[in-house]
Amino acid sequence: MSERHTTSEAKRIRRRLFLHTLAAGAAAAALPKRARGAADRPPNLIVIMADDLGAKELGCYGHPEHKTPHLDQLSRTGVVFKTCFTAPICHPTRFEIMTGQYGCHNGVLHFAGRRGGPKPSDPAEQIVNHITFAQVLKPKGYATAHAGKWQLSGKVPTLVTETGFDEYCMWAYKNNLPPSVEHTGGWEGRVGGKTSRFWHPSIVQNGKYRPTKPDDYGPDIFTNFAIDFATRNKHKPFFIYYPMAFTHAPYYTTPDTTKSPDDRFKHLKANFQCNVEYMDKLVGRIVAAVEKLGLRDRTIIFFTGDNGTGGSGKGQVTELGARVPMIVNCPGTVKQRPPTDELVDTADVMPTLADFAGAAVPKDRPIDGRSIAPFLRGAADATKEWVFAYLADGRILRTKRWLLERNTPRRFGRLFDCGTSRDGTDYKDVTDSTAPEVAAIKKKFAAILAKLPAPDLPPPKPKDRPRRGKPKGKGARKTE
Repeated sequence: MSERHTTSEAKRIRRRLFLHTLAAGAAAAALPKRARGAADRPPNLIVIMADDLGAKELGCYGHPEHKTPHLDQLSRTGVVFKTCFTAPICHPTRFEIMTGQYGCHNGVLHFAGRRGGPKPSDPAEQIVNHITFAQVLKPKGYATAHAGKWQLSGKVPTLVTETGFDEYCMWAYKNNLPPSVEHTGGWEGRVGGKTSRFWHPSIVQNGKYRPTKPDDYGPDIFTNFAIDFATRNKHKPFFIYYPMAFTHAPYYTTPDTTKSPDDRFKHLKANFQCNVEYMDKLVGRIVAAVEKLGLRDRTIIFFTGDNGTGGSGKGQVTELGARVPMIVNCPGTVKQRPPTDELVDTADVMPTLADFAGAAVPKDRPIDGRSIAPFLRGAADATKEWVFAYLADGRILRTKRWLLERNTPRRFGRLFDCGTSRDGTDYKDVTDSTAPEVAAIKKKFAAILAKLPAPDLPPPKPKDRPRRGKPKGKGARKTE
């Protein structure tokens, strides 16, 4: 081809590109500002994590009495996973969900100072030594906030913010209060013991003590803060992490059930249901607020839990201890599906958030979670082959059909053929079976567990079991 023809062709290409650019610009100018903004920025992300709430407590998971209409609606119009696993106790879960790592890789297998947990002085116990989901999202321009229960390391005023959050409003134990500040509100139990998270709560917001009144209710304060943060940041992508105070004991009355001020600090198991239902109400408030802001169709909401229900699963190296809700919803982004048998665990949250945001996950450490964003978008019909949970030397492993509980390096544990069941119904104990398919799954599970090491610990003795809520070891963090 001659130089003349080459030059003419180049001019024609440049002209076509110029006309295409003009047309694209005109089309963009014709779009409403909201539509253009949606194309220019990643989705808003909200992760709500209930406290001590197994999956079985919600209506959408089959509970016959608890009324959870807002979560049920999110499940009907989004995705509800029948099987989501997490650690059977909250401290390792809080590390797992934030880092995308199992305890065998982030170093937190239990509370500090407890059997199998890190020493209080171990660098792994300091959340600032990890990369959190907030830090992963910040490079993509996200405004980030934490509301509710922190229960991790750090000192006021830099705790929370040093892990990638711009703002926070948290329930403060005494050790989280600013220096020289005395809590002037309510107490859970004896005065001077544990500060209140519910009525007349102890709140630290952005490093400063926030005095409260007897009628103030902690869960309302945390929810109001989350809504206010979303409102103030509606013109940019935001990420809100809301580990709730509900439904952890003590089971006090809520604003919907209190008949007199004397009711407020009476711990009654009968109040558990109203706690579950008020928790659901607060989720509904957040959804309604995002809708009012005009952001509902670009705000992805995740709802999960930190371990099984207190007194009914929590702390047990079983499916009952590890199975928590996982509901994901965003009209137009998350494909509506029937309740799904696909598997997920809380380690998947961090890489899924990164996927939706177009952010990069850390490359310098193992990330155990896998993004389920393709499944949520409808671009894939499967998530992962197995899910995993752990506590100290105990491990739980599950596929859609098979479940291994109470496994340790010294003991294989109990193996169940679950069939198509997900809630413990009609599971068949096949631990001692010699059937070929059982032998095959035992071999497969052994190969998986070899890559998920647990500490080799002697069986616990009664004297080694600390009382509930009392960590072992000098300087160990206060726990629940």
